[in-house]
Amino acid sequence: MAHVRDIEIDEVPEDVRPIYQRYTTEYGPFLNQVRVFAHRPPAVRHIMGLLLDLKDEAVLDKRYLEIALVVVSKLNECDYCVTHHEPRLMALGLSAEAAADILADDVPGFDEVDMVVRDYSVQVTENPGRIRDAMHTRLRKHFSEEQIVELTLRIALCGFFNRFNDALGIENEHGVKDELNARIAAAGD
Repeated sequence: MAHVRDIEIDEVPEDVRPIYQRYTTEYGPFLNQVRVFAHRPPAVRHIMGLLLDLKDEAVLDKRYLEIALVVVSKLNECDYCVTHHEPRLMALGLSAEAAADILADDVPGFDEVDMVVRDYSVQVTENPGRIRDAMHTRLRKHFSEEQIVELTLRIALCGFFNRFNDALGIENEHGVKDELNARIAAAGD
């Protein structure tokens, strides 16, 4: 149980309810997270709303987004985020071995673009002020400036979510692993 009480959808202002609802259904099974964020309706409105807007625009391929989110979450040891995002990698065609070994020098099934996303995610998370021009050259080979900005934004936001989740003790929703695995299995049929 989180260190603060859960705020249910009927306790938030009317204008926040559609974002609360959509975030927990369309964005993913993140009910425990939004229940904590709901203590501050502007956070739900703007942070969760931002993530929904970015999802709708889909400027960045889901594969690269999920690689970045799993890398950051593993580096920060955020069980909540790893549990929610690792199955999405597998749903996008990566093996369980690749997801488990995503920080290894050689990741099974990764191509050049996957590796640059992984390497950039590590650098943004661990040493953002020491990223060399060579990394930006690698990024520009595969991504537009708009995509690089979004990738950087999503990496940094993931670090924020990792810290937020862990600091407030947000636990995985009951049955979330089974639900995500069932979604993957259904998508494979």
